[in-house]
Amino acid sequence: MKISNHEKNALWLAVWMLAVYLSPMFILGGNMHIRVHDNLDSNIAWYRVLDRSGELFGPLNATIPQIMNGLPRNAFGTEFSGIQWLYALFPPVIAYTFSQTITRVFAFLGMYLLLKRHFVQGQDGYFIRVWVSLAFAMTPFWPSGMLSTLGMPLALWAFLNIRNRQATWKEWLALTLLPYYSSFVLGFFFFLAAMGLLWIRDVLVKRERNWPFFFAIGWMLVLYLGIEYRLVYSLIFSHEPTSRNDFVSSKLGFWHTLRLALKNYVFGHTHDMTVHTFVILPFSFIAMWLIYKTKAWKKEKRYVQLFMLNAVLSLWYAFWFNKAWEPLKEKISLLNTFNFARFHFLRPLIIYTMFAVGAWFLWKRGRKWKAFVKFCLIAQVVVLFAFNPEIYYRVAGKPSFNQFYATGQFHEIGRYIGKPKSAYRVASIGIHPAIAQYNGFYTLDSYNNYYPLSYKRKFRKIIAGELEKSPQLKTYFDQWGNRCYIFVSELGKHYEFRKNSGVKIHHLAIDTKAFEKLGGRYIFSAVPIQNAEEEHLRFLKTFRNADSAWTIYLYEVK
Repeated sequence: MKISNHEKNALWLAVWMLAVYLSPMFILGGNMHIRVHDNLDSNIAWYRVLDRSGELFGPLNATIPQIMNGLPRNAFGTEFSGIQWLYALFPPVIAYTFSQTITRVFAFLGMYLLLKRHFVQGQDGYFIRVWVSLAFAMTPFWPSGMLSTLGMPLALWAFLNIRNRQATWKEWLALTLLPYYSSFVLGFFFFLAAMGLLWIRDVLVKRERNWPFFFAIGWMLVLYLGIEYRLVYSLIFSHEPTSRNDFVSSKLGFWHTLRLALKNYVFGHTHDMTVHTFVILPFSFIAMWLIYKTKAWKKEKRYVQLFMLNAVLSLWYAFWFNKAWEPLKEKISLLNTFNFARFHFLRPLIIYTMFAVGAWFLWKRGRKWKAFVKFCLIAQVVVLFAFNPEIYYRVAGKPSFNQFYATGQFHEIGRYIGKPKSAYRVASIGIHPAIAQYNGFYTLDSYNNYYPLSYKRKFRKIIAGELEKSPQLKTYFDQWGNRCYIFVSELGKHYEFRKNSGVKIHHLAIDTKAFEKLGGRYIFSAVPIQNAEEEHLRFLKTFRNADSAWTIYLYEVK
């Protein structure tokens, strides 16, 4: 379809607005404010640790000694990940900025191509195509997911073209390159499952075995399995129990399950945030109401299907945690170690495609509805601008990148200790262990979703006294345990005690002998420990730094 001058102008405006959206990272650098959860507190530090370990291409049985006395190399994922290479080639701040830019540019391009070719094809629909694509590209996706969710429109564009036997080399190139900048288990496993179901539907309904479409699905699947060979090996050939074997996820009753489904439907999930609550959600019901009123079910069946699928995915997400699954999960370990609830990762694609299809339906109903659609599209973009990380996390009072990792302060701590960092082990209280890891310290504690169950048992001895004082923390660690932290009942599930917080620990109860047995020597605490002497901890020094978010109290095991 030829692009009109109006559409070209709209595209240039969208590019300019996306550049403005991304500009705080380029302007502020290390002073930028970005997501902490599953980002600063984990992934960014992991990329740095792996890069410095020299084990990027390490063998399957290699370990990373800096974490947990030798975390398996396979816990860090594949060396063929594009984001890992960005962190290997550039400083972390630059790598993060480039990754965000790459992801959002291809999210925009993919959604635009998908809508233009398959969902909003009229020349007059350019406003919808461009603004929905812009909105989709600005959603606050999980950063380390890369194109795992935001790349799905590009993949769907390629698959639908192949299915329609209208593909060129571009579609095959997209399907070949996407696996290098996305995650199989955190996105595309579920997408490819959906494509497989679509192929089966074609066989059953159309009586058509579309072999190019089938081969495309198989090609992408084989690529992912090859790229994620460490994961495949760990799932199939490794028999050592891991922390994931301890997971107890199906605990919800019927009504709690329904509440979770409604919450997910209305607000979404932290790993695939769509920010659809304020504009898209009410818009979707208005469009559905008008379809019902005009009896346009058949004509607008695509919208109805997307609307229903969106609801079904929220129900499935919640139902996966219903206690009815527990007997089956106890018998089949894969159901416990692999999170099949994550079909909700399809929702960003579905929600924004539904938004575009619904907008196109209303757009064709006259001038007033066009004005309404324009208002909703612009409102959604404005809402997403308000969720720009620099605005959202600065207003929330979160530390900047530099304040969080506090490299100057932790360099001072390392210099004060005065020994090679590999000669001792540390743990943190009141701050994330990722901070110490980022700064090169060897930590007994960590936030990892895959580590030996035997290590979890040894580490638990350190915090057993604190877990007994808090049923919530005990359940949190014993039935999940990805955060292998020095939990303190007085602090609860909080790990970011900023300097001058005024919080103190009065009755710490940890097993310092178990800590020492694992090689532990020092504790970095963000709050003072009043009974340190009773716990056989010697206070050494307080470290303050104007450029840090923390005050660090350094303790040594006697």
